[in-house]
Amino acid sequence: MRGSDYAELKAFAAVVERSSFVRAAEHLGLSPSALSQTIRQLEARLGARLLNRTTRSVAPTATGEQLFARIAPLFRAMADAVAEASAAAGQMSGTLRINTLGMAARQVIAPRLGRFHRAHPDVTLDIVVDDGLSDIVAGRFDAGIRAGGRLEKDMIAVRLTPDVKMVAVASPDYLARRGQPQSPADLHRHACINWRLQTDGRAYQWEFEKTDQRIEVAVSGSLVTNHSDTGIAAALQGLGIAYAFDREHVDEHLAQGRLLPVLADWSITRPGLFLYYSNRQHQPAVLSAFIDCLLDRDLPGTQPSTPISPSKMDTCASIS
Repeated sequence: MRGSDYAELKAFAAVVERSSFVRAAEHLGLSPSALSQTIRQLEARLGARLLNRTTRSVAPTATGEQLFARIAPLFRAMADAVAEASAAAGQMSGTLRINTLGMAARQVIAPRLGRFHRAHPDVTLDIVVDDGLSDIVAGRFDAGIRAGGRLEKDMIAVRLTPDVKMVAVASPDYLARRGQPQSPADLHRHACINWRLQTDGRAYQWEFEKTDQRIEVAVSGSLVTNHSDTGIAAALQGLGIAYAFDREHVDEHLAQGRLLPVLADWSITRPGLFLYYSNRQHQPAVLSAFIDCLLDRDLPGTQPSTPISPSKMDTCASIS
């Protein structure tokens, strides 16, 4: 294969992986016009159209999809081989693509970005925040981060955070006006800040449990959102009761008395956050380094954590 052939195929794969000429050009260090010319040269050489382009999107044709399916594993294998060689020489390089929940990006990834970059300056982290539970294999990600109950069974999982106690919250002002619910059924008489699931657009039914009782309540109110910051802001302003999926968003407000727990004796426990990756792929050395960083294994005196299969975890439905 000529060098130009390899460059054309690599450019084509980059466009398909990122569904964008602009993002692919940025990744390859080319201008979008130069990348477009490269793709046109490849299509002319093969005598087939590989990409359908519009002003707003780009997607592979049937022929392009077949070509990508054959070459993508080869490019990944080559990238892994280069990364392993670099790691063996004491230096890692390449791109690591991670699909993650927003709260995981805030709580787990963001505080450690500086340390990871200082340890591995030649590694490019491509972090995609996605609360819609995308398929990481179809999306060509190296790994994803989700709540435990949302993992596919054919994945290898590494626990990042402990399980968390969920809590409904409201402002002191709201509870002074409307009273404190004594049971989940009382929520029908309250204004509740509803949570819309990004997976299918349904409104989440609030879950509660006490001793041997488990209850789901379809709540209603004047606000529906799929953004936790918006829901908590509304609760702080006295608009109603919110169900806090991201405890980091509310713990400080609870400690300062800006929010008060509601139905605390009915709170349920949710699975914590897990990093996961396909058990069909070899784990790249750079992914191992990233996991070590997220678990603070790269700090003195820390102990490693063992990857587990999601089939051995609690599979109760969790909310992203």
